[in-house]
Order: sequence, then structure tokens, then C-alpha cells
Amino acid sequence: MKKIGLIGFGKAGKAVANVILRNSDFSLEWVLRDSTIMENSSAKEFLGISVQDPGVIHSRQNTDLDDLLSSHPVDFIIDFSGAESIFGYGKKAAQKKIKIISAISHYGDDEIKLLKDLALDTVVFWSPNITLGVNYLLFAASLLKSIAPGVDIEVIEEHFKSKSGVSGTAVKIAETLDIETKSINSIRAGGIVGKHEVIFGFPYQTVRLVHESISREAFGSGALFVAENLKNKLNGFYSFDDILRPYFFGQTQTILS
Repeated sequence: MKKIGLIGFGKAGKAVANVILRNSDFSLEWVLRDSTIMENSSAKEFLGISVQDPGVIHSRQNTDLDDLLSSHPVDFIIDFSGAESIFGYGKKAAQKKIKIISAISHYGDDEIKLLKDLALDTVVFWSPNITLGVNYLLFAASLLKSIAPGVDIEVIEEHFKSKSGVSGTAVKIAETLDIETKSINSIRAGGIVGKHEVIFGFPYQTVRLVHESISREAFGSGALFVAENLKNKLNGFYSFDDILRPYFFGQTQTILS
């Protein structure tokens, strides 16, 4: 059983913790969050799940990270907090060979450089959207773009009312398809968890690829899929492309043969 430390316990973090606690192949050892609320209680008590996982909640203010990593060692750190968090735990985790899975939506150049530096000493994975469905959409969109390079492309992203800025996932889609971010159309309404649509405009017809997150638990299942596929990886900086490509092209080869 692989042990996990979770950083971040907001809406997404709680959903991820819920998925980890319900998976018998992984153990949620601890949660690190900014707030002192619920400190020294446990995620399993908060979520009402009866399991053996400790899942003890710690606050950044009152926790010595070196002590936490030494007294409660983990195989993976899954980060659902903020972009600046990697500066607090990254080097310490890498020194202890803890694999890092980051699901932060937006990183700047400094954060990305640090991730790549850490990848010299441990396994580092980053995806601005860690749901499997979105990354399947990216594969399909890339394939369609490759066979129709002159097609018009627009990206629509929809999220809950209070989400600020353009979706990191939408930016990733734009980068993957080599289109400008001004082609991203953002909608903010109600409690939409997350919806991304890629529209391919052909003469006399359109093709639409859509992914919609029904529940934030999708982040948790994606994170554990990544953890499962990183178990035997060598040190390096990985993305979903590295993980899914062997599945995708392996299946394609099987079908073609």
C-alpha cells in the first residue's frame, strides 16, 4: 500500500481526500492546509468514512515540515493548494525521494523551473487539470487538428461564478492546439464544476469535443491514476502525455494489427 500526503483541503482537496480514503491500494497519511480549523482532527472523521488511514489534518502555521515528513513518511505528495506551495515543500520532498503530483491550475515560470529542478532528484508530475476525461479530450483534439490543420478552432470554458482568471485547462488546450488564448471564451455561472468545449469549424459543418466534470471527485480518481502509473518511473518531469501515450498508441497498434 502506497502512502499519500495531501496538500490543500478546499473543495477540490476534500473531494480528492474522499477518493483516496475509499481506495484500498492507497493510504491517506496526512493533510496539510493553510487554516488551523480542524487541526489535529482527521479527514476521515470530517468526511464520515470508516477506514484505517490516519488522514490527520495539520496546519502550515503549526507544522514543521521536516518533522512531518520524517515522522509520517509518504510515497507521494498530491498538491491541490496554491502555486506558491511548491516552494515550501518541494526541495524537502525531493531530498526524501517523495514523488510529487501537482494539480495546480496555474504556475509561473519560476514555479515550472523549480519543478524541473526537483525532477532531477525525484519523480515530478504536473497537470493543470488532472481529470482523465480532459486529457482524453486533449488527445482527440490533437489528432483532429493534425488531420485538418486549416480548421477554425474555438475553446469555451465554463466554471463556477467565483472562479477568477482563465481556466488553466483551457490555456493548456490552446497551447496544445497551437491557437492564441484570445480564442478562449470564458463563462462564469452558478456552481458549474468545470466544462471545456473545443469547436472545430469546417465549411458547412462543425465538430465539437466536450468534457464536463460532474463532481470534483474526478480530480481524485485522476490523481490516483497518475500515482499508480508513476510507481515505477525514474526521476524526471512528467505530464499526462507521458502517461497516456503508451495506452493510446498501444491500443491503436492493437486495433490496426
